[in-house]
This record gives sequence, C-alpha cells and structure tokens, in this order.
Amino acid sequence: MRKLLRAMLLAGVGMVPGMAAAQASYDAANKMFRLDGGEVTYAFKINASGILQSVYWGKRLPDKAPLAAPELSGLSGFDVAANVVPQEYAGQGGGLYAEPALKVTYADGNRDLVLYYRSHQIAKDEVRVTLSDLDRPLWVTLIYRIDPETGVIARTATIENRGQTDVRVDQAAGAGYTLPVAYDYRLHYSTGRWAAEWTLQDRALTAGSTVLESRRGSTGSQNNPWFTITRGDTTEENGPAWIGALAWSGSWRMTFDQDVTGRIRVTGGYNPFDFAYRLRPGATMATPIFYTGFSNEGRGGASRLFHRFQREQILPHREGQKLPPLRKVLYNSWEATEFKVDEAGQLALAERAAKLGVERFVMDDGWFGARNSDKAGLGDWTVNPTKFPNGLKPLIDRVKSLGMDFGLWVEPEMINPDSDLYRAHPDWAMQFKARPQTEGRNQLVLNLARTDVRDHVLQVLDDLVTKNDIAFLKWDYNRNWSEPGWPDADVNDQQTIYVAYVRNLYWIIDELRKRHPGLEIESCSGGGGRVDLGIMSRTDQVWPSDNTDPFDRLMIQDGFTQAYAPAAMMAWVTDSPNWVNNRQTTLSFRFLSAMQGGLGIGTNLNKWGEAEMATARYYVASYKRIRETVQRGDLYRLNRADEADARWTNLYVAADKSQAALFTLIGSTHKFDVMPTITLRGLDPDARYRIEAMDATPLPATIPPQASGAYWMNHGVDLTLRGDFQGVGMILTRVR
Repeated sequence: MRKLLRAMLLAGVGMVPGMAAAQASYDAANKMFRLDGGEVTYAFKINASGILQSVYWGKRLPDKAPLAAPELSGLSGFDVAANVVPQEYAGQGGGLYAEPALKVTYADGNRDLVLYYRSHQIAKDEVRVTLSDLDRPLWVTLIYRIDPETGVIARTATIENRGQTDVRVDQAAGAGYTLPVAYDYRLHYSTGRWAAEWTLQDRALTAGSTVLESRRGSTGSQNNPWFTITRGDTTEENGPAWIGALAWSGSWRMTFDQDVTGRIRVTGGYNPFDFAYRLRPGATMATPIFYTGFSNEGRGGASRLFHRFQREQILPHREGQKLPPLRKVLYNSWEATEFKVDEAGQLALAERAAKLGVERFVMDDGWFGARNSDKAGLGDWTVNPTKFPNGLKPLIDRVKSLGMDFGLWVEPEMINPDSDLYRAHPDWAMQFKARPQTEGRNQLVLNLARTDVRDHVLQVLDDLVTKNDIAFLKWDYNRNWSEPGWPDADVNDQQTIYVAYVRNLYWIIDELRKRHPGLEIESCSGGGGRVDLGIMSRTDQVWPSDNTDPFDRLMIQDGFTQAYAPAAMMAWVTDSPNWVNNRQTTLSFRFLSAMQGGLGIGTNLNKWGEAEMATARYYVASYKRIRETVQRGDLYRLNRADEADARWTNLYVAADKSQAALFTLIGSTHKFDVMPTITLRGLDPDARYRIEAMDATPLPATIPPQASGAYWMNHGVDLTLRGDFQGVGMILTRVR
C-alpha cells in the first residue's frame, strides 16, 4: 500500500484506500455523486447544463439523507451562469470571471474552455469523472478519493490533449472547492521569513480575492501551502473548520474568493506566474494533489484530523507498518563546529552525545570537497581528504560502536561557482543564456529538470550511501530560484521547468530510497522553507526553522502544528545565549520546548559540565518515555499565550489514552498573580491517572498525585509559574 501511495503521489493521483468504512456512490436519478469517510460527506452533481456543480461538504450525513441543489442561472447580464454556478473544476470560458481551475491556449489562439461531463467510474472510496470541452479534443479526468478514517479528501486532475496540435496550459489547479453562502468566514494561514517562519495570520473572507502563493520555484516561508477556514463562532475546540494543503514542492498558488452570490471558492495548484506548459498531441499532464479535511471540533479538531491523516497516509512507513517509525533522538554537530569539522573533533562530540542517550549522530556541513566556508565545494560530494584522511569509515564505526547510527548533511540541488562540478559543467546551473546569474548564499541552483543533472545527483548520493554506512541524510536547500531558464530546451518547453524540476526531485528521492530502504531523510530549507505534503510523503522528518531559540520556537512550533504533524517536526536544544537574539534560558526550559516534536540536540557539548550533562540525560530519558505519545498522539493546544494567560500550554494524549504529556512554559511573569487552572482534554474520564513532573521534582501541594480523567479535565491542574523563561513538564499515566 505504501509503494502504491508513493507512485500515486508522484503521478499526481490520490491516496491509497484504507480498510475502514468509506464509500463513493452515484445517484443516477438525481445525477448526484457522494463520498463518505470518517465524519465527512462530500457531494457534487451533474447539473442540467452538463456542468459539475458543488453541492455539499461538511459533517457526515445519514446514508439516506436527501441531497439537493437548485439549478442556477445568471444573476444579470453582468454575471452569467458561469459566475453563479459553483463549478467543481471550472475552465476559463463561457463568461467566467471567477478564478478558473484550468486555462489553456490552443494553436489557433482560441482560449475559450468550458468543461462538460462525459463519463465516470466509481470504485470503493474513489470517483473518477471525465470532462471535455464542447468541441475541442481536450479531456480532463478528475480524481476524488476520501480517506476512510479521517474523511480527508484527495483531489487531483489529469489533463489530456487528444488533438493533433499543441495546447499550451497556462494555469492548472488540482481542485476547486466551494463553501456555502455565509458572511462570517475567516481564513487562517501562516507567513514568515528565514528564522521567523510559521507566523499565524487571521483575516475575514469578504468580497474579492485573497491569494496565497509562492513564486520561488519551491514552497517557501513567505507563505506555506495550507489553510484553515472557520465560521465566526468557531473556537479551538468547537465549531466547523475546513483545512487544506497542497502536496507540491514547487511554485504554487491558492485563491480564496467570495463570489457574487456569497459563496467561498477555493482553488489551488500550480502557480500561473511565469508558467506555461506545452501539452503535445497525445500527452497528459497531472496536477498537484489538493488535500482537504473537515472537523466540527474547531481548529484543534481539524489539525488533529490532518495530523492523523499524515501519520497514517503521508509520512513514509516501513514495510508492513501502519505508522511511520518513531523519530530518534539525534545530535547535530553544526553549532559546535560549523565548517571546522575533522575526524578527531567529531569523535569527541560523538563520545559525549552517546553519554546523553542520543541515538543518531549527524555530521553537518563542511565534510566534503573544498568546503571550508559557504563559498566553495557545493556539488563536489567526495570526502575531504585533509579532514578525513581515512575516509568516513573510522568515524562511522566509532559512532556505531557507541550505540548510535550515523547521519550526514547534504545539499545536492545546489552548486558553488567555486567547485569542480561547476568548472566541468557550468551549463548545469539554472540560468538564462548570456545573462547575469544571481547568487544566494554564494551558490546557484542546479537545473534538475535536465535528465543528465537528475541522473548525476542520484548517482553521487547513491555512491555516498552505498560506500558508507549512512542511515540518515539531512537534505538542505538554502536558496530559492533566480533566472529560471532552461536554454537547452525547446523555447516552447522552457517554462515547464517549474514542473519538471520538482518531478525529477521527487524521482531522485524515491529512487534513492528504493535502492536503500532503510535510509531516512530530513527535509530542510534554511529552516522551514520547503515544508509541504509532497516533500513530506518522501522524507521522514522536516526542519521547521533555523531559529532554535526555545521561546521563539514555542510560536514557531504552534504555527507549524496547525497544519503538520508533530511526528515530523524536529526541534533542537542549543546553546544559551541563543545566536538569534542573545536570549539566555535555562537548560530545562530549552528541553521542555524541544521535547514537543522530534527531539534533537545541537549545542556545543564541549562547553557542558557534568551538571548540564546530568540534566540532559534525565530529560532525554523522560522524552523517551513520552516519545510515542508526542509523535503519535493527539495534540491539544490548551492555551496560546495571551493577556488572559501568558503561558504556552500543550497536551499530548496517547492514541489509547494510556498516557498524556503536559507542557506549560512562560516567557515572563509579573506581580503576584495566580494563574488560571489548566483543564486538560482528551483523557479517559473514567480512568485514574498518576501525575509526575518530567524532572522528578515534587508536585505542588495543589496537585494530587492521582485523580480520574474527569477530575483532570474538569477541575484541572493548579500550576502557577514564577520568574522569566520558566516551564514545567508533567507525565500522566493511566493506572486503571
């Protein structure tokens, strides 16, 4: 099933069906399609004009419940039917002024496109509907699939040119979704920049358009391709919430329109900026997958639903496993050594990391080529003989003897002009011929759209992993595109670079993992610059930000987990004061911040005394006790710091409710105020839970050592913090 899912993601097809009850059906009398899964129903119909019309998307309806949608016509000469009918997949034609899902130009210059129903197929939890233009041989197959467990819908489209001349695709979305008429919708999403990713935004959806996009050649921190839409009375835990995300790692765009009738239309797929894709006769083009979910339990319910879906259906699994493997506690050498890596220094760090209970040792940048700074060496993926005269084997052997596996940093999509590879193949860098090349971090982007570049990147990575016992790659990507040219391609195909590059990136990762089934990969892009469901389906974990300040990370991690699972989110304990803002924090505070995802340590261990080592050993051991709950449980955001309560408080509850991990942290306290009681969620009300501090300190007198789940969820935990940058972690264990 996992192999099939991977193939479908690469091809632009939906997710693999699960084993639980879900169904797709068609009511021929009313020409109504319906998909049911989890607690969700999604319905659409063929209207009297032969257009696919949205009908319903929300809380699951009874199986026999009637579904009806009126036949709609234009409002006036200014708004004909194309702008009033909520189309499932609108072509730019027939007087459409709303955002189209598909825009094309034919060889004769015609740009009118109206897509009509032709046929359909239904199998279990999947519907395939074939559409075509009125008289032009352009065909579109819409694929709908609903997850049996969560009701998450995967939608994508395949566009086929059945004519005898080229068709230029100018815009192509994975799907269009419609919400019913209402005037209190709100859009939630995240924006940011390097070291300040995942900043949450909230705005009303009113008349007009809101556009979220990346024009960078990849997903980026400026906007991430996810959203949540709520109604005016929706809270963290109550009310309707629609959530969605694109599975695409290239340039993308999502638009949110309130149309002339008051409906919200959501369209997402390839970014049409600088985009043109020649579709030759007989050729097909697959769009990105657009995943969406619905919860009636607020924003928290929507994110927990999406987290579960990602754990079960998106993140890589090992053969025969229902869930992805737990993230290992890792150590990364970057902040200790930066580019000054050598065998002796890395061995010394490995010895100290092993004493903490670390399970994976990762050597970062500086081990290859002429890599003594960020100005040289990218592209030359051979071991530096001065730093490692005997190769990597002695270091790897020692790391493994200490009970850890070995990982390595790579940035295979990039090239320094000062590198042997660039001197041999300057044409391999992305460029416009005879134009200046803009460097970012002293590097250029390799044009992975070229087959020879794709094959070279795979070969060097395959050689590296084959010749060394490497269990893990930290795959970095430290700049976005400029001069997105492909001078060796036909002029009419050069702008397909936006699709071909990403498809070849996916192919490289997929093929590398096929050759090395045990290899794990972290996706990193100067922090969280390339996080999306497309790259996450191929990589085991992601790096949300280079900003490792533990207080900033509370906000960053809160933004990240709105859409993406803590199971994939890495967080490090690093030095204090932190390099980002010179903030000083205790080691306990740093651990409690970082333990809320996949735990890593990135500090300079050579600076730690025995007291720091002992504290770290204790927290690493505590993390291993709660690791499965944090990575595979349900996240309840109990409080986001505000004027009423300045604490960041999160609760992770195990899937079987046998354990819960409570984290509450604060930046500063004032006066002598008593803080509100923390009422928990998600526990078994009839079970009794023992509570203990993660650092083994005695409980305050206000907290009983045992109580029922009902007590913890209604009475709560009385816990007031004093001082600056303080935090407490507690473990609740079901005793009966």
